[in-house]
Parts: sequence; C-alpha cells; structure tokens
Amino acid sequence: MSIDVSEKIKLIRESERLNRREFSEITGVPYSSLSSYENRSKNAGVESIMKILQHPRFTKYTLWFMTGQTSPESGQIEPALAHFGQDATTSQPSDQKTG
Repeated sequence: MSIDVSEKIKLIRESERLNRREFSEITGVPYSSLSSYENRSKNAGVESIMKILQHPRFTKYTLWFMTGQTSPESGQIEPALAHFGQDATTSQPSDQKTG
C-alpha cells in the first residue's frame, strides 16, 4: 500500500503532535500551502518537502517518506512509531486499608 505525499506530510505532523500552525512555523512551509497539501488541493513541491525533511526534528522520517521503508537501527522510522510508548495502565483500587 502506497501513501501519497499529502498523507505522509499529515502523518508526520500528527505524529509529532503539532497543529498546522506550529508545523508551518517550525518548517518554514507557509500555513496556507501546508493546508493545501494536506487537503490535496495542491501538490507539495520539492522545496517544501526539503524544508520538512531537512529540519532536525523530522529527518528521522526521510527514508520512510522517500521509499516507504524504515531502518530503526539507523534512526529512520515511520511516523506511526514515533510516539508509541508504554500503554497506559489502570488498576482497580483495592479494598485494603493503608496507614
């Protein structure tokens, strides 16, 4: 399954938990352009893609963005892997009294 460029940009942004305004400010890609890319009303050009992938925060997605592959041992991951940590755990309160 191939993901188009618009979806890849959106996945990177959402994985980093950034809204469009924040992503635009960080990368230097104009907000209106970013919105157009994500809404698929305009194709992202090479210059915008380079601005995103050359930013230190997003270089870890370069291989995935270009080829769809990852290399975790080289620090190259896909956005879906960026913020998966330990699952939240909940436990039932015990009836035991303390103190």
